[in-house]
Amino acid sequence: MNPTRCLLCCLTVATLGAQSSPEALRAETLRTEAFRTHGAYEDLAWLCDRIGHRLSGSPQLDQAIVWAQARLKAAGLVNVHAEPVMVPHWVRGQESAELLLPAPHRLNILGLGGSVGTPVGGLTADVQVVGSFDELDRLGEAVKGKIVLFDVPFKGYGHTVVYRHDGAAKAAKYGAVAALVRSVGPVSLDTPHTGAMDYDPAFPKIPTAAVTIEASTQMRRMQQRGERIRMQLEMGAKTLPDAPSANVVAEIRGIERPEEIVILSGHLDSWDVGQGAQDDGAGTVIAMEAARLIQSLGLRPRRTIRVVLWTNEENGLRGGKAYRDAHRAEFKNIVAAVETDSGSERIKAFSLDLRKATPEAKAAALISLQRLATAIEPFGPIDLRLGGSGADVSPMVGEGVPGIGVGHAATHYFDIHHTHADTLDKIAKDDLAHNAAALAAFAFALAQSDVRFQ
Repeated sequence: MNPTRCLLCCLTVATLGAQSSPEALRAETLRTEAFRTHGAYEDLAWLCDRIGHRLSGSPQLDQAIVWAQARLKAAGLVNVHAEPVMVPHWVRGQESAELLLPAPHRLNILGLGGSVGTPVGGLTADVQVVGSFDELDRLGEAVKGKIVLFDVPFKGYGHTVVYRHDGAAKAAKYGAVAALVRSVGPVSLDTPHTGAMDYDPAFPKIPTAAVTIEASTQMRRMQQRGERIRMQLEMGAKTLPDAPSANVVAEIRGIERPEEIVILSGHLDSWDVGQGAQDDGAGTVIAMEAARLIQSLGLRPRRTIRVVLWTNEENGLRGGKAYRDAHRAEFKNIVAAVETDSGSERIKAFSLDLRKATPEAKAAALISLQRLATAIEPFGPIDLRLGGSGADVSPMVGEGVPGIGVGHAATHYFDIHHTHADTLDKIAKDDLAHNAAALAAFAFALAQSDVRFQ
């Protein structure tokens, strides 16, 4: 440890008093350093301002992969490298929508990731508004030749996102020429939310886009009044051949059990709107900064702490799948794969995801997880519980690797999720510092312990 860091540690310990546990002292030291440097915020500001959004296959994602490796090397981590992955390369192109009847009105739209485009010059058709798949099924072929709009209120992401993902395939089954979905979020401020969709090979691929909550509810009112709704839709979306990309990997090697691994991760890619600040620039820099804090303070974990920054979470999970396939021989030695991908607000929970364990094994694992509570006590109430982990670690978790999800407060996360509004100004720098230190304290405690969850 260098003299400056040593003095910092000593001063921190002195101010806490003799009654604090070693884990609490370490947590306070990590937090002091995080707030002194605000390294997570500085990294996120660079990522957002100098690189911006980072869709798979884009030059911006390539730049971010190079940047992240440089930052991790500068932090003193070892074995810093990129692991190649081929990723989807979807391009949005120009897009527009305009109501022609009952009154002319231009609409803000965002094509959904993976959608096909319209014919050159666009398409013009009547709009049929539905509130559920059941309502669509009742209409059946009455929607043939029409644009189907799914006007489904937000009732939680998992409940509502199915309309974004499956809406086009469901509408195409009955001969619709395009599909629209009400933005998947609680508010939109006339800002549409994009995201991934998929097709059913049994039915034609039709263009699909998100409209704002304002536009969706407006068309619902028009239909309820018995008015004819007619729209012109133009989308230049296309899918190019797969492109080369990479997961970024770096380590703090364990001094006693280097073969045992605690993974800290977030995904480096984002959608092609906004800056990808919350989703998932915040998770990326929190994972990077947690490792930097441990390294800069000279803390030496018994187990290896490995940072993984995933590619292609948003429209394919190719990074997580490629990592699973390349590292399957290590699965027995991965103590936990931790992922943070729910924004930048303060951490409220670490949830343990054990897909193949019996109920009895899960109960025992939860007791083991809760033994780490003292390490994160200085960060306020953080629940240690059973639950979900993360999309990128899910390919490994599905094969038995313990996953841990980092749950953030996320009070406004879905307000700006996948929108032009996902920008740095929504981020509180103190929240990033708090979260990086909390993640560092948790990861270091796990790397120091004998805890195994399987």
